[in-house]
Amino acid sequence: MEGATLSDANLTNSYFSSSFIGVNGFGSPAESKYSMMQRMTTSSSSPSLLNDGAKNFSHSTHDPVNSPTSSLFSDFGALSIAQRRKTPNPAASEFIPKGAPRMATMAQSTVQAFPSPLFPHPGLSGSTAAALAPGMSLSAGSSPLHSPKITPHTSPAPRRRSHTPNPANYMVPTTAADQGTHIIQKETVGGTTYFYTDNTPAPMAGMVFPTYHIYPPTAPHVAYMQPKANAPSFFMADELRQELINRHLITMAQIDHSENPDVPSEVDSYHSLFPLEPLPPPNRMQKTSNFSYITSCYKAVNSKDDLPYCLRRIHGFRLVNTKCMMLVDMWKKIQHSNSVTLREVFTTKAFGDHSLVFSYDFHAGAETMFSRHFNDPAADSYFTKRKWGQHEPPPPRQHAGLLPESLIWAYIVQLSSALRTIHTAGLACRVMDPSKIVITGKTRLRVNCVGVFDVLTFDNSQTNHLALMPQYQQADLVSLGKVVLALACNSLAGIQRENLQKAMELVSINYSSDLKNLILYLLTEQSRLRSVNDIMPMIGARFYTQLDASQMRNDVIEEDLAKMSSRSHKISAT
Repeated sequence: MEGATLSDANLTNSYFSSSFIGVNGFGSPAESKYSMMQRMTTSSSSPSLLNDGAKNFSHSTHDPVNSPTSSLFSDFGALSIAQRRKTPNPAASEFIPKGAPRMATMAQSTVQAFPSPLFPHPGLSGSTAAALAPGMSLSAGSSPLHSPKITPHTSPAPRRRSHTPNPANYMVPTTAADQGTHIIQKETVGGTTYFYTDNTPAPMAGMVFPTYHIYPPTAPHVAYMQPKANAPSFFMADELRQELINRHLITMAQIDHSENPDVPSEVDSYHSLFPLEPLPPPNRMQKTSNFSYITSCYKAVNSKDDLPYCLRRIHGFRLVNTKCMMLVDMWKKIQHSNSVTLREVFTTKAFGDHSLVFSYDFHAGAETMFSRHFNDPAADSYFTKRKWGQHEPPPPRQHAGLLPESLIWAYIVQLSSALRTIHTAGLACRVMDPSKIVITGKTRLRVNCVGVFDVLTFDNSQTNHLALMPQYQQADLVSLGKVVLALACNSLAGIQRENLQKAMELVSINYSSDLKNLILYLLTEQSRLRSVNDIMPMIGARFYTQLDASQMRNDVIEEDLAKMSSRSHKISAT
């Protein structure tokens, strides 16, 4: 069609043709003749229809598109194209190259021709113009009805807008002369040409960055809090590294099915089961003291997301009614740092019987409070009854058989925080027991097995299944008092009824009056309904002590992470 006049009908059909070609005319027979198209939008930075912007081409002496005698634009103005447009993205910023005049929004009914180029910039327009090639369209998108309204993610401009601060930005002064030296860059991505301004500041004279990899020293607020002055400063702490390695090993551990044929290879959508507790023998008839059912615990991987989870199996339980899933859905919404989140509950016959399985988040390396603090039989010797003629041993002292008070308060803050969130949601914990509280690291607590009692003891005859929750919440406070008393005595024997007086005397001798008053308040029955918020005045400023310790721990871990990332970066560079 070179040298011939392009009719309005043919040009209109070419615009709405299904063979739309990009800005640079990829795939066109005359690709070498048409090196660039310029386009500009007034509402967004994406290619759109005529009301979104205007597409301009290099002009020649004969331009049937931009000629005033052409009726192409009047034909387009008669079309109701704007009704098919999607709402433009209001978050997208308008793209105007440096030095280009701002073009006003064109009306739908009247569209004027452009006698001059839209980009008055050297190299963007010139006298070397060409006519519209056969099959070449005015749109850079794939279809005028499916034109994208946002900049593609492959656009070079968003790739260069890094949110990481440049250190030179804080030291390079910005002057009027510097602002006029910006360079407009051009890059083609996926058949679409993008223009952007390079705003990279020039380095300040006299400022030099090292060209080699170095390790920065430890931050002073972390260096002076470390108890060991001669610890290695360029590597992660051995204790933290060993803990992370142990967690990884537990997470990746697998079972030998030849030695454990009773463990199924797949349960519902979970596979790679690994027992976290010793499996009960097949002929075992005794039941656990907590749930009155035989239970077992496994680590398994969910095939839906390939993440590890903890499965708590209730042996020989047949779920007859699914109304209890209402409470399960309430538990699934609770997200707290001191509670193990419940993900789902399902029934299965993969173990050879009717089993109920609770799926929780898996915390590798966690151990129960019972195994950490109450696994020493010698700790109960103070509360053991003596035979006639035997002398009673001296009472244990703090730091000499008893836990430090700061550790007990750290546990109180975490457990009370978990209870506060659970009670606010209208639920009750009902598993405040040392065997159901897990510890990760040194002092991090999480309440485990939440929601199990709500399913096992669900009563179908009740119309309001939340009516007993206030009663269960009061029982949670009593259970919290027993846990605190057991920690203060460092023995579960101290919470037995016949040893309560002796246990409180031990607390009065070794600990503060605030801890004693908190235990008495939780264990004493009140005429009114109590709340976990009532113990906040007893905790007092110790809450800020725990918050400060948590933030200092965060600083230490961040410093160790910086050492590890610097070391890995050096290894990758070499």
